[in-house]
Parts: sequence; structure tokens; C-alpha cells
Amino acid sequence: MDVTLYSDSDWAGDKDTRISVSGYCIFLQDVCISWKSKGQKSVTLSSSEAELVALSEAAKELKFISQILKSMKIQIELPIKCYVDNVGAMFMAENVTTSSRSKHIDIRYHYLREFIEEGFIELKFVKTKENLADIFTKNVSGETLERHTPSFITKKANVKRQD
Repeated sequence: MDVTLYSDSDWAGDKDTRISVSGYCIFLQDVCISWKSKGQKSVTLSSSEAELVALSEAAKELKFISQILKSMKIQIELPIKCYVDNVGAMFMAENVTTSSRSKHIDIRYHYLREFIEEGFIELKFVKTKENLADIFTKNVSGETLERHTPSFITKKANVKRQD
């Protein structure tokens, strides 16, 4: 079985608290089986950090789903492709980058890097315009909503993935 994740975040979108919103959607055989849109628990200092937080939350859900499928004796194809539209977040997740500027989200780095190193997930870049999770993080234009909605209804993604 093929599992795919799209993850996204706005950055400091709440005008009062500057909390970012995380969003993700998970597909099993091109059928959306899980999605979420939720304000993050803390303020992030950059868009890359906000995206990293969103990705780590989505990775926790991926682990849960994979364990459920495994308990049902359903094999999934590894690594799970995780589509992200922020190169900085991808770099942080894939590389050891602890510094005084990133120490506050160090645990999320280690969590994601462990999944990458063990071959559980693989990060792939997707253009922002083609990121299906975009509709879970901010108010989007009618054009964007119309472009992404068929992916959830027809069970087939209408976007080009950068494999």
C-alpha cells in the first residue's frame, strides 16, 4: 500500500498571538484518510521552523497510521513520501543543525531525522501552489480551492509531484 503525506504551515498568521497554523493530509492509495488543521502550541521564529513543527506533527500521525495498518497485517511501501514546500525545513530535518538559534526545536529535528535515517519517511519538495495541505493552513483563493478539491473527491491527486 502506498501512503503519501502533504504538510504545510502558514507563519505567524494569527495577528494577536503570532501563532502559526499547521496542516497536513495523508493519503492511502490516493484516498485521503487523515487530515488536520490546528494552531501550533508555540510561536516559531521563521517560516522554516513553522514548517518543521507542522511536519513533525504530521510524522507522529504517520507513525500512528502505519502501526494501525501493521496490526491489520497491511504492508505499506517505505519510505513514505512526505511533500513539503519549504526547503529550509527540509534541510533542518535532514541535517544536524543544532545552534543557539535552533535549540528550542531541537527535539523535533531529532525526531524527524530519526524517521529519515531509519527509512520510514523521505522528504520531497513540492511547489507551494501544488501542496495539497495548503488549504488547511490559511484562507485560500477560489482558484486554489478548486484546484485542490478534486484531489480529495476523486481520490486522485491532480498535482505534479517532484519525485
